[in-house]
Amino acid sequence: MRRLRRAKIVATLGPASSTAGMIAKLFAAGADVFRINMSHTSQDRMRELVAMIRGVEQDTGRPIGILVDLQGPKLRLGTFTGGSAIVKNGDSFVLDWDPAAGDATRAFLPHPEIFAGVETGHTLLIDDGKVRLTVTQAEPKKITTRVAVGGKLSDRKGVSLPDSTIPFSALTSKDISDLEAALETGID
Repeated sequence: MRRLRRAKIVATLGPASSTAGMIAKLFAAGADVFRINMSHTSQDRMRELVAMIRGVEQDTGRPIGILVDLQGPKLRLGTFTGGSAIVKNGDSFVLDWDPAAGDATRAFLPHPEIFAGVETGHTLLIDDGKVRLTVTQAEPKKITTRVAVGGKLSDRKGVSLPDSTIPFSALTSKDISDLEAALETGID
């Protein structure tokens, strides 16, 4: 089954695609590489998935790539009164060290490293970029922002900072452990 194309198709394994039969079907349908997301997979389950992929590789006589996606650091908001709040374009929104539940005007951000690295003009993306904030004032324990793209903020949503250099390691101790386990299994 030689594939005459320059692109590679990556298939992420999840609950509906984590059996040897489904992996074989996905490979036959064109998947070249299988991604295992370590945010949602234990090391034991990762080993099982690698064994299934290698089994399909043996059965087909074709190489199959395996990508183990490490979780990385998790930067998250605190909680909100009622579980969520709506922010609108142009609103002012504050991120601070107050652990009280947030609302449409402010939220707890329990990451001192963010306060150390963010500057006026930087962007903060919340919930995979669904909400976009622009920093208007950065203080040691308070970041004031303007909502550039509004939407729903809810408990423990992720925060990413594409413009900021945050003073911590991109590899967590979990990542290092997961990487060692993946390398032991012979992933690519």
